[in-house]
Amino acid sequence: MPETSAARPASTGRRFLAWALRSPWALVAGFVLVHAWLVVDALTWGYRISGDVQLYRVWARAGWDRGIWPVLDYDWVYPVGALVPVSAPALLGTSFEAYYAQFLVLIVALNALALWFLARLPGRGRVAAWWWLAFLVALGPIFLGRLDGVAAALLVITLALAVRRPAVATAIATFGAWVKIAPGAVVVALLTTAKRPLRTVVLPGAAVSAVVVALALAGGAGKRVLGVFGTQDARGLQSESVFATPFSVLRLFDPRFRVWMNQDIRTLEIYGPGTAVTGRLLDVLLPVAVLAIAALSWWAVRRRPEVRTDVFLLSVTALLLSLIVFNKVGSPQFVAWIGPPVAVAIALAGPGARSVWSAPALAVLGTAGLTQLLYPVAYDEFMVGEPWIVLVAAVRNLALVVLLVGAVVQLVRLGRGAAGTVASTVVAEPHASRPDPGPVANA
Repeated sequence: MPETSAARPASTGRRFLAWALRSPWALVAGFVLVHAWLVVDALTWGYRISGDVQLYRVWARAGWDRGIWPVLDYDWVYPVGALVPVSAPALLGTSFEAYYAQFLVLIVALNALALWFLARLPGRGRVAAWWWLAFLVALGPIFLGRLDGVAAALLVITLALAVRRPAVATAIATFGAWVKIAPGAVVVALLTTAKRPLRTVVLPGAAVSAVVVALALAGGAGKRVLGVFGTQDARGLQSESVFATPFSVLRLFDPRFRVWMNQDIRTLEIYGPGTAVTGRLLDVLLPVAVLAIAALSWWAVRRRPEVRTDVFLLSVTALLLSLIVFNKVGSPQFVAWIGPPVAVAIALAGPGARSVWSAPALAVLGTAGLTQLLYPVAYDEFMVGEPWIVLVAAVRNLALVVLLVGAVVQLVRLGRGAAGTVASTVVAEPHASRPDPGPVANA
């Protein structure tokens, strides 16, 4: 039967989509176009995106020019490992233009490496790579001007490496946690799901941490090597954070609730009755949530070791979401953390497990889009309390809570062996007839 004229465009579209998913050159072109647009967008927004980079430059310049380094000479808001991505972009020049250009190159290069790791994953690696590009477009340019761009790329790389090289993944994730805490979620998830955690998680993680701490102490850091925890405790409740949502909505009706810019670290904090108590409560709830999710994943994988892959990926996702939901420092760019486990899950999930990740993948894209609307698009309106963007922020934060609850529920279902929870399939060798039991099976 001849093809109708109406069916021809649809058929052509399907052929183009199939070609794009198969062709490495299409993926390269997509990467270039996406990052070119994001870089131009970042430059267009100016200080809104580059403000933190200007702080990084000040710290790096003081170190290179005067020998005064964060952590080594004074307390810092970041872990000591962040000195690497903060100081490296100043190697070829410390003017703002030179530093910003080098910082952008660093983030884009790390993203290219992350995309390469994604595309090489078995299963639907290239689909995952395209989803990752879509996620970055939805999130917008904020990750280009923050250390979270480094953390997100390292998360993708370590999650992809965990498939076959859990010890290497642990080492990289441990260093990443000394830059921003988020990659530490990979270490915790590997620790609870690995068959031999001492050899493949504890030892490489301890070795990397020992080197980092030893270098910091040799540089004169002293007790400041762990000072980041005290610095974080002293911070207020950030207005964009999940638990600040009720207070942010209340400021529409109650003048006792107001936002204030903390100029030292360029964060918008909210003040009013109950905000200080909430901040102190979150200091306790965050580690409790992490421990609870770690215990849940340990229980699930011991009950059903055949779903080790799914437990690992869900555990990382839940841990990262808990680091956002229960964090009083809820910066918008933290949403960059939850894209990596979803992208890797898209690649590794077998036919029976894909439905588990389909809805979260769409929800994460939507959450990223709302985050871009909040920052940088309408941040001025949010600061002054325009009702529509305050409600957008509330919806975004509710979505993060729903995603966290969903990940925890799926972990429980996996542990109980509920119907519809099917193990991911990762083939060890292209022609193997026996399915591999999971990405951390050899750990």
